[in-house]
Amino acid sequence: MTILAVIPARMAATRLPGKPLRFLAGEPLVIRVWQRVIGLGIADACVIATDSEAVAAAARKAGASVAMTSERHPSGTDRVAEVASQPEYRGFQTIVNVQGDEPFVGFDALRGATDLVAGGQFPLGTAAAPLSSDSLNRPDVVKVVCGDDGGALYFSRAPIPYLRDAADATERNATVRQHVGVYAYSRAALAAWVALPIHPLERIERLEQLRPLAAGMRMGVALTTAEVHRGIDTEEDLALANANWTALTAGRS
Repeated sequence: MTILAVIPARMAATRLPGKPLRFLAGEPLVIRVWQRVIGLGIADACVIATDSEAVAAAARKAGASVAMTSERHPSGTDRVAEVASQPEYRGFQTIVNVQGDEPFVGFDALRGATDLVAGGQFPLGTAAAPLSSDSLNRPDVVKVVCGDDGGALYFSRAPIPYLRDAADATERNATVRQHVGVYAYSRAALAAWVALPIHPLERIERLEQLRPLAAGMRMGVALTTAEVHRGIDTEEDLALANANWTALTAGRS
């Protein structure tokens, strides 16, 4: 079963304008993500999906495959689905979405999410890591709680589950995890996801994964203990990543 990795890259970010083409250690951010995915060796093919000719030109210059997509997609998954439907990619049965602002995505997270789908355990897969105490109340850090079968019950930007009794804090802290923003899909599940209308929960939380979850689709969560490095959403994130590039990339696997 062959695996296709797709990196959605759009130029419409407001907190970090022109994000895909902002430089990280001398290369456009989207190229650093592509290099990371290629280096991990998990996918049989990797393509950058964009609606921007400027992004496409930078990708081609670096030697990356490019798929031009619509400007109207409401989420990265919708953009990934357009790529998966193109004739040259229809032979891939497992599709992986690596967000274009995640140059430090971990091997365990990406491999784990992919294996859940490629192995037939779940139609959808993602990953999660331990949540630090200082991240619980941060809305930019997405939280996830899982059921006994390893599937996601809910994702939120808010602290979940609600701590009614302080005596239960230790148990709560062991239950909630930090979501790692990678997604794997079977071809059928990807098509089913994007056929759904945008759900109110997705709109309220601004979390695309709530759309299939609300519809009853099962999403497995691969648990990793590896350190999660922040994605790049702001000028501060980009400055920190540039300042710490050598340390962040040393010994990565």
